[in-house]
Amino acid sequence: MYIFLALLLSMAFLIYFILQLPVFGKKPQGSRLARIKQLPNYQKGALQNLSPTPMKPADVSYWQVIREMLKRNINRSPGFTLPALKPEFKPANGTRITWFGHSSYLVQVDQINILVDPVFSATPSPFPFIGYKNFKGTDFIQPDDLPALDIILITHDHYDHLDYQTILDLSHKTKLFITSLGVGAHLEHWKVPAEKVKELCWGEEFVVQDLKFTAAPARHFTGRSFKRNQTVWSSFVLQTPVHKLFLGGDSGYDTHFKEIGEKHGPFDLAILECGQYNPFWPYIHMFPQETAQAALDLKAQVLMPVHWGKYTLSMHNWNEPVIQVVEAARERQLKVTTPKLGEEVHVGIHYPDQQWWLSASAIKQNRL
Repeated sequence: MYIFLALLLSMAFLIYFILQLPVFGKKPQGSRLARIKQLPNYQKGALQNLSPTPMKPADVSYWQVIREMLKRNINRSPGFTLPALKPEFKPANGTRITWFGHSSYLVQVDQINILVDPVFSATPSPFPFIGYKNFKGTDFIQPDDLPALDIILITHDHYDHLDYQTILDLSHKTKLFITSLGVGAHLEHWKVPAEKVKELCWGEEFVVQDLKFTAAPARHFTGRSFKRNQTVWSSFVLQTPVHKLFLGGDSGYDTHFKEIGEKHGPFDLAILECGQYNPFWPYIHMFPQETAQAALDLKAQVLMPVHWGKYTLSMHNWNEPVIQVVEAARERQLKVTTPKLGEEVHVGIHYPDQQWWLSASAIKQNRL
């Protein structure tokens, strides 16, 4: 009995010690927490979505989810090195986007560099030995390769959008962090100066260097440890002097897309998630067909699908999201751009749409 209690206490102490590691960040406290508690969607000790959003359907157990995740699917990762272009990061004339895989991309508006949800670690997890490693070829860019950054924009605090090591690597070369309310607690815990952090909740605006950022709703959740929804998750509207972009972050499909489209649209470009979906969690990520519909709801002229092409976080084939979203966009007569890793999208001018995710033999034949 005493041995069992000793083991139990040792395990509890170990878990407590692990959770104190800086990679897990810090929960909001003080005035930051007070501000969160005043939000209209803060109820019963946690933030809520606009619509009821269970993590899974009622008839699905967590054991079923775990069992399905453990099933082998050799097509969850590509069997070849993904093609990538080495960006030069020259100052933009207009608005350019360079995608680095998953949900990380650089928005350049003339002389201004805005990096969104940067994750450059091998695995999107608290420790490198947890989770599937990034696909071959997706490590073509590292933090030191990036230009000086005016802004890092972080939509929410999940590991595949907010990476501890990446923030450490980029903090010294970044002037300002714009993020969802509460995420600043993580950043400041990681020694980002408080004066470099601007937090927004849904509906709030912030103007810097002739750019207007507006935080908007998303249908998702947050958390870097066991307790969820203590920080806000957001999408963002970016208004430049010439263009309007929708930066979607993570979101399940819901009526908020149409409401944002009515209030802020039309958009020149909508950057929306299209991967890591599954029927076991249908409310917190979009299926590709929903991604295409969300772009139409937003009144977007062009859709750029992200949240795929670098990490395996679900059970579908690695390229299934882009195959299906391109088909769904075609059916809806919606223009879609699918750049290779490192390839530039020039808003209003150049929208690459080559199907580079073909098999290795097809890529060789096409001389990609």
